[in-house]
Amino acid sequence: MNVHDKAYELANAIKTSTEYQDMKESRAQVDQDSSSKSLLEDFRLRQNELQQQMAGGQMPPQEEMEQLQKLYEQLALNPRINQLFDAERRLSVVLEDVQRIIAEPLQAMLK
Repeated sequence: MNVHDKAYELANAIKTSTEYQDMKESRAQVDQDSSSKSLLEDFRLRQNELQQQMAGGQMPPQEEMEQLQKLYEQLALNPRINQLFDAERRLSVVLEDVQRIIAEPLQAMLK
């Protein structure tokens, strides 16, 4: 058995999964609506900036965190964006499960 071949099979299984296809379709719907797309891009930019600050060991001001949370809540009222957020969450659960399963042999070896 070739591990790389199995990795490619796994990648293909993910690409053909319902969760991935739903996210791809939801993203396309958001991209077709320029207003929704712009709102989402602004949110992702702000989110990324705050994550980079935290990764660099710098805690962003509480005010900025609260503003991002309020923006998220506003975006969740947009049906297209809310559908995308839901699809992203479902795909994330699948990917976390896959990561946990892959890590099991390594964890067992370290015990």
